[in-house]
Amino acid sequence: MQVYLVGGAVRDQLLGLDSYDKDWVVVGSTPEMMLAKGYTAVGKDFPVFLHPETKEEHALARTERKSGAGYTGFECFFDQSVTLEEDLIRRDLTINAMAMDKEGQLYDPYGGQHDLNHRLLRHVSDAFTEDPLRVLRVARFAAKLASLGFSVAEETQQLMRQIAESGELETLTPERVWLEWHKSLSTPRPDVFLSVLRDCGALSVVLPEIDALFGVPQPEQWHPEIDTGIHTLLVAEQAAKISRSLPVRFAAQVHDLGKGVTPKSEWPSHKMHCHTGLNLIKKLCSRVRVPNEFRDLALMVCEQHSNVHRAAELKPQTVVKILNKFDVWRKAERLEDILLCCQADHAGRKGLADKPYPQADLFRKAYQAAAAVDVQAIIRDGFKGPSIRDEQEKRRIEAVRVVLDK
Repeated sequence: MQVYLVGGAVRDQLLGLDSYDKDWVVVGSTPEMMLAKGYTAVGKDFPVFLHPETKEEHALARTERKSGAGYTGFECFFDQSVTLEEDLIRRDLTINAMAMDKEGQLYDPYGGQHDLNHRLLRHVSDAFTEDPLRVLRVARFAAKLASLGFSVAEETQQLMRQIAESGELETLTPERVWLEWHKSLSTPRPDVFLSVLRDCGALSVVLPEIDALFGVPQPEQWHPEIDTGIHTLLVAEQAAKISRSLPVRFAAQVHDLGKGVTPKSEWPSHKMHCHTGLNLIKKLCSRVRVPNEFRDLALMVCEQHSNVHRAAELKPQTVVKILNKFDVWRKAERLEDILLCCQADHAGRKGLADKPYPQADLFRKAYQAAAAVDVQAIIRDGFKGPSIRDEQEKRRIEAVRVVLDK
């Protein structure tokens, strides 16, 4: 029985990155032997065991054979005769197909270290095309490692295009699509996840609402990049720079979905996009099973980002009405998330990334002034019942008026 550290932990160690999960492969063992050594069986489709002390996953070396459609259509084979090389060749990328023994010796039968050094994401074998989920995984790795200079090898891009054209991507469950998208949001470059999917034709299959934005023009006066899809990528990049919040990063990516359905006769204007985008976001979130926290923030940003951009032009009662819609009186942290999305939208324009965004400070000051209105003082002044809320609204509007007039 030989035990090897495999996959991402080896890759990240060689890149000098922190790695939080360790996966191990066991060669020359059987389920019975693992159980006899005190391991706990947890694998459903193939033998995976938890170490009796560290609780880290140890999988028996195995091979796979395509037996059906989709990423679940595989038959696994395992016994003591399966070698480390046979186990590694079934993996997706060469940089994920390396192993290390407990003495620190590296096993690299498929050139993973070469591709690490050359910053390439390259498939291990042509069996790559048997699993459509690998298209999304490669896009996610590209997003994770883009800041280190990694890109997808051309021959791997060709295989990804082949998968996208085959119809196999349609076998992916909504949960798996969201899982990879969600993971990509935590990477340094979530925009790369979207751009890699688009380059191989997969974005139109898994996230057609975002793909529809490419080729849609916007007024050059406000958007020097013109293309709404390019703008979306720039906003996604900016959101990742200014916020680690995954709901913020998600909302930034979908805030302009309404522009994808603007009639061509109205281009490059998109006067209704803040309204038409709401149903698109709801349908997308329902289809891909996006959590409510992500959906709710995205809907607010979609509906109100144009108003936030016009903060200096708004009447005090309009500002208070918007704050009411955000429900910031009960969820104060929500305002900052929305303002960060709007700031990313403002910065996500060609050549304007460093342009100041005073609108955010205006809304912060307006909120602070309105939130300072004391309900107890209203009651002491003799207001009762429903009139308390009416008076509170009036005083909030007046407090905001003072701030906006300064």
